[in-house]
Amino acid sequence: MKQYEAVIGIECHVQLNTRTKLFCSCSNDSFGKKPNSSVCPVCAGFPGTLPVANVLAIKWGILGALALNCKINHFFKFDRKHYFYPDLPKGYQISQYDQPVGYSGWVEIEAEGQKKKIRINRLHIEEDAGKLTHEKGSDYSLVDLNRAGTPLLEIVTEPDIRTAAEGKAYGQLLHATFRYLGISDANMEQGNLRIEPNISVREVGASEFGTKVEVKNLNSFRSVERAIHYEIERQIQALESGETIVQETRGWDESKQKTVPQRSKEEAHDYRYFPEPDLPPFHYTRPQIDEVKSKLPELPNEKKARFVSDYGLSHSDAATLTGDKDLAGFYEAAVAAGEIDQSSEQLRQFAKKVCNLISGEMLRLISSGREEIANLKLKPSQVAELVGMVEQGDISTSVAKEVFRDMFETGKSGREIAEEKGLSQISDINALVTIVEKVLNSNQKSVEDYLAGKEAAAKFLVGQVMKESKGQANPQLASDMIEDKLKELSK
Repeated sequence: MKQYEAVIGIECHVQLNTRTKLFCSCSNDSFGKKPNSSVCPVCAGFPGTLPVANVLAIKWGILGALALNCKINHFFKFDRKHYFYPDLPKGYQISQYDQPVGYSGWVEIEAEGQKKKIRINRLHIEEDAGKLTHEKGSDYSLVDLNRAGTPLLEIVTEPDIRTAAEGKAYGQLLHATFRYLGISDANMEQGNLRIEPNISVREVGASEFGTKVEVKNLNSFRSVERAIHYEIERQIQALESGETIVQETRGWDESKQKTVPQRSKEEAHDYRYFPEPDLPPFHYTRPQIDEVKSKLPELPNEKKARFVSDYGLSHSDAATLTGDKDLAGFYEAAVAAGEIDQSSEQLRQFAKKVCNLISGEMLRLISSGREEIANLKLKPSQVAELVGMVEQGDISTSVAKEVFRDMFETGKSGREIAEEKGLSQISDINALVTIVEKVLNSNQKSVEDYLAGKEAAAKFLVGQVMKESKGQANPQLASDMIEDKLKELSK
């Protein structure tokens, strides 16, 4: 069998969170609302209406392009992209063709332990189309124009992606980036982040690209990964069987876990682009672009690098925490609540313990309950307090997990919960003496084993102390006391 490689480029549409649509004053917040309740003559395509550009959407387009390391066109314009579909009321879409807002950018992804630079061909601004609903069993479709005119950024990569894992990593980075910028919710389930890979395969070593297929209907990063993997395998099997790959648009069928044909794929000339006559070209000066650039926040990759250098986190833990803006903010607030000298080794140790709680127990609880971080009862300062309680010997590490679950569910402090349930760790020597002596008297065989040179017996006895105290004994103190008692007996 011949050896093949995939060549993948990704088109991504990001819906902007402006208050109004791109070319009219209709509300841009129409998700889940009554069909056609946020529509006016402009976005419905009535003859004689004129578009007025949303200046904030344009500034956010420049901001997004800068975040992706794009060069900015000082002069850019809008164009008409013609195609005829029931959800496109004007018969054309106002988009950008040869003079987009941004071009020649790049981002760095990490997939399967390897870093890779993905080039960005262009970022342009355009309006969205409406939505068609196909009711099961009916011979008609319904059109909802609430989404028509919604401001979108379309980001197009060069064909630099080679695997499904890289495609998923790229999508996740874009999702995090636009949420960090605060210009989009980038929620795939609601359609305000749409990732559409263009996939082809070729023999390893070949210079020519294969015939590309675009895949749509991807509403999760898992679907992105699975759809790319499926399409690569489908195309390889087709070529091995002597079939010809057809350039087309395919949809992802989540229930069948496969791609299915939708329509033939158009070329750029099929859209008959020409400059939008009702909107003048835009000119942004260097000072204006620099002003937009000053609004750039710390982006995911920058924050990840800082978490590794400042807090001593592993690359994996830092990637987990910085993959979501709210999660990264929660973590940093918890570390700051510890009020530890920022340059000390103590801070790094504290930060790692906070990371362990958040990336482990907290994310598991969030996932199981589908909680939003912004709506948690749990506060960052409470996480810091709980870590401090473990460090001070007030509770054990195992008890801390139990306390954390209660904190997550109730919003109470760890100290309050530990006191209510009697979970505070026993660090008082006098209180432990009775337990230690009871364990030694009840486990004479283990004591004899230790005296006979089997040092592992001491660990068993410490475990019995922890069991007898219901996990509340200070482990280190219990170990020291067992060791001291056994040494006395061995004299």
